Amino acid sequence: METQDRKNGVRQIGDVVAFATIACGLAWLVALPLWLGDGLAEPLFPLVALAMMFTPAVAAVALGWWGLRRGTKDDDGLRHARPGRATVRAMLNRLGLTTPMRDSGHRRPRTRLVGFLVLAWLLPPVLMFGGLGIAAVVGVYPADFGGLSGLRELMRQQSEALGVAMPEIPGAILIVGQLVNVLLGALINAVPALGEELGWRAWLVPRLARFGPVGVVVISGVLWGVWHAPLVLLGYNYPDLPGGWGVAAMCGLTVSFGAVLAWMRLSSDSVWPAALFHGSLNAAAGLSVVFARPEALSSLQVPPTGWTGWILPLVLGSAALAIWWRAARR
Repeated sequence: METQDRKNGVRQIGDVVAFATIACGLAWLVALPLWLGDGLAEPLFPLVALAMMFTPAVAAVALGWWGLRRGTKDDDGLRHARPGRATVRAMLNRLGLTTPMRDSGHRRPRTRLVGFLVLAWLLPPVLMFGGLGIAAVVGVYPADFGGLSGLRELMRQQSEALGVAMPEIPGAILIVGQLVNVLLGALINAVPALGEELGWRAWLVPRLARFGPVGVVVISGVLWGVWHAPLVLLGYNYPDLPGGWGVAAMCGLTVSFGAVLAWMRLSSDSVWPAALFHGSLNAAAGLSVVFARPEALSSLQVPPTGWTGWILPLVLGSAALAIWWRAARR
């Protein structure tokens, strides 16, 4: 039994290495036009960034398909000629794309999934506000929560560019409008975010279970951060950090928010909450500009890319994952 467990462990580690190699290799290949062109100023940047988000999904589907074919044999040891519908269904289940089954231990899996989806939709803006509050308290964020001077200055510049007068809008309406944009943007962003989450959370996180909750969060988070290197090294997210320091900071971000995402994936037995959380986080990232004075913001200090935005998700996600892990083992 120990020999078989050791073989399975070695195979799982090999699968993780293969996944990371394929996902990161494809990311560099997709980002190559930026490196050969004008970097982040390249007109193709939005399309390249969008295409890059689907490289983890390509790696997950390829390895998931190969893994199911590898494990699908007849009694005489011969592989099936075709995977068939059962294999496709099994792959969808493994990637968390189907509704969780009743044998997962929850009497109402669909209701539970809806609850996680609502939480994934609303939690990122809450974490952003909490991070901005921490940043303001420690003095690294020039907050203007009441006057919204940063947002008004941005609107003024946009109005001048269009040649129109900027309308006078009450602050409460501006805040509500920004929150509505975040909630709607979360639904739109969830589509490309699913491309990443099919790899990092749907495929990778369950295969890291042998390393415990700390290993799951750290390994998946670091790999997720390193995967961003083709863009970060060009100045994306951390334009004021040179070279590898930006990638290191990106790993801090991905480890902290990855804790929440890993818990959502494992506890809900679905990838959809993770995709919606990821999309909501991307939509809420601009709130740091909305509630700041019109000053330069430090990407290493201001949420979500700054360290003040990592505290709440790391604490919350780690605690929730540890509780779930203990209950699951019991």
